[in-house]
Amino acid sequence: MHLGLYTAPLHDRPLAEALDVVAGCGLDAVELNTGGFLPAAHIPVEELDADPSRAAEWLATFEGTGVSLQGLNCNGNPLHPDPRTGQRHAEDLRRSIRVAGALGQTRVVCMSGLPAAEPGGGQPAWVVNAWSSRALDVLEHQWEVAAAFWTEIDALAAAHGVTVALELHPQNLVFNPPSFLELIERTSATQLGVELDASHLFWQQMDPVQVVRRLGRHVVHAAAKDVRVNPEAAWCGVLDNSFRRLGPDEDRTQIGAEEFANEWPQDSAWDFVALGRGHDAEYWAEFLAALHAVDPGMAVQIEHEDTSLGAVEGVRESSAVLLDAAGRAGLR
Repeated sequence: MHLGLYTAPLHDRPLAEALDVVAGCGLDAVELNTGGFLPAAHIPVEELDADPSRAAEWLATFEGTGVSLQGLNCNGNPLHPDPRTGQRHAEDLRRSIRVAGALGQTRVVCMSGLPAAEPGGGQPAWVVNAWSSRALDVLEHQWEVAAAFWTEIDALAAAHGVTVALELHPQNLVFNPPSFLELIERTSATQLGVELDASHLFWQQMDPVQVVRRLGRHVVHAAAKDVRVNPEAAWCGVLDNSFRRLGPDEDRTQIGAEEFANEWPQDSAWDFVALGRGHDAEYWAEFLAALHAVDPGMAVQIEHEDTSLGAVEGVRESSAVLLDAAGRAGLR
């Protein structure tokens, strides 16, 4: 089993320096961003796509570091109805799959995406609770859009020897195990699996360990990210929209055409936290053991989004808990 880091929090430094941080934390793998919501800061993805013969030369970057490349990440919304976002994210995903094949990588992490509610709609629409018949009409339209796209992507992935690992992420059509299985049923896909990011399951009240055990072989990659549910959840629930729009003069992350990430609620129902701050090492040991039972060679990548900690500080804290958990599970 590979224990590593999705390097997004270290995008402020070159790859070589990021690898030093990863190795210094006792980890042995990285997952690199290749487009979508975030830029490809640590890999020349366009150059490798244009000239796949450069793959071996670029992979020499990892020699002697004690760290290996274990997965590419292209999280975005390839089904976004605005072509300035949807078409760009879709092409980023296609390029990521081609580059993964050139690099000998077998995993590309992404999200399923989310279409508009109806033909001609301009914004994605997430059906949270389909209690009305109209909501089921919306879902049927969205599934038709998604099935056509993911059937195409499944064929491309097969041609390049890649499995696409879908993160079960809210505000996507595929956000829990039943919706993933529905996508498989509608497409008969053979190259789609699940990237088991525990964090989004926690706040939706799912148990990641049980999800791994029930999905079994469909789980092909994993993210170690923790969540702390706060007392405010008793007041507003976990579906809280108390976000603040950031202005153009503030530091904000662009995630699409004219779309930016908002500021997190001040009194939040839940927060992303470093490993151990929401669930202890014993829980993470059980999580790793469940993943190992599915695939002993699986990569589990820390995803650091705890805003109370600096990038390196947070990676170090999470790494210590993950390595402790691996030891408790008998995997180190």
